[in-house]
Amino acid sequence: MPAHPVLPPPAPADLVAALPRALRPGDRVLVVAPSSAPRSETLLAAGLAALRERGYRPELLRDRHDPHGFLCGDDDARADEFNRALRDPDAPAIFCVRGGYGALRLLPALDYDAARRHPKLLVGYSDVTALHLALYEKAGWRGLSGPMVAVEWAEHDDASETLFWHLAHGGTADDLLGPHGERLEGVADGEAEGVLLGGNLTLLDRLLGTPYLPPLDGALLFLEEIGEEPYRLDGLLAHLVLAGVFDRIGGLVLGGFTDSAPTQTHFLSQDDVLAHYTGLLAARGVPVARGLVYGHFPVKNTLPIGVRARLTVRGADAQLAILEPVVRP
Repeated sequence: MPAHPVLPPPAPADLVAALPRALRPGDRVLVVAPSSAPRSETLLAAGLAALRERGYRPELLRDRHDPHGFLCGDDDARADEFNRALRDPDAPAIFCVRGGYGALRLLPALDYDAARRHPKLLVGYSDVTALHLALYEKAGWRGLSGPMVAVEWAEHDDASETLFWHLAHGGTADDLLGPHGERLEGVADGEAEGVLLGGNLTLLDRLLGTPYLPPLDGALLFLEEIGEEPYRLDGLLAHLVLAGVFDRIGGLVLGGFTDSAPTQTHFLSQDDVLAHYTGLLAARGVPVARGLVYGHFPVKNTLPIGVRARLTVRGADAQLAILEPVVRP
């Protein structure tokens, strides 16, 4: 993994007070399952062991993780578990067991007052996108769209882990590279600075028109998706356009769009669909980059949510700079 820059100077005291604390070995971290159940107890145990090996004390907030259809327990059980995590005054972080489905159901039941009183670092991606964006909007939380306990931590790799810990310990980056040094590829020229927001495309799309989606004016939006054929990607992106999202964002960074091959030969390709919508942004002078190693990949980047960042695109070259830390010292 390429070296990252030194940590930035301390933020103003009023901003620091609202941030979660940087993770330190010895910390007690809470483990919750707000979406689907772990694929196996073996994977969950392996992920917990990996966190312990790194000096942390993961604490499960329930004894059992039995499936309830595609959910890990009914809505009341999952909301209660997540609220107990939000109300905990001491633990600096919440790690999610896995993604899947169901986080959207919890949003009206969450204790956002407790979240404002006890800011924590939320860690997870995919379905956890709904929680990241709602907690940013309702409680000002920053988070890490990154590895989950019964998925990536269960089968962790050093390359992905390096950036995660760098950010979780308070680091920034002048040039965010992939786990093996992969560079972003420019799609549309320009430069923009704004708050880095995003995650899974479907979850962001589902939040449109609800009180849980943050304002995206000037935001640098990053997106990933899995298992959606090109015609469905087209519908999701068209909805963003029709809702005015593409008129408001300052820049766009595309991560992985995996397992998305068309099942019929007459369909447009994924590249055709993405080129159409990025072309709309290019016509407005909005910078666009692709090739972010983020999403449903075995080895991938962690992305901070809710921090200021800068996207610079000149021809084929693109650079994403993380300008402020996601945590306080």
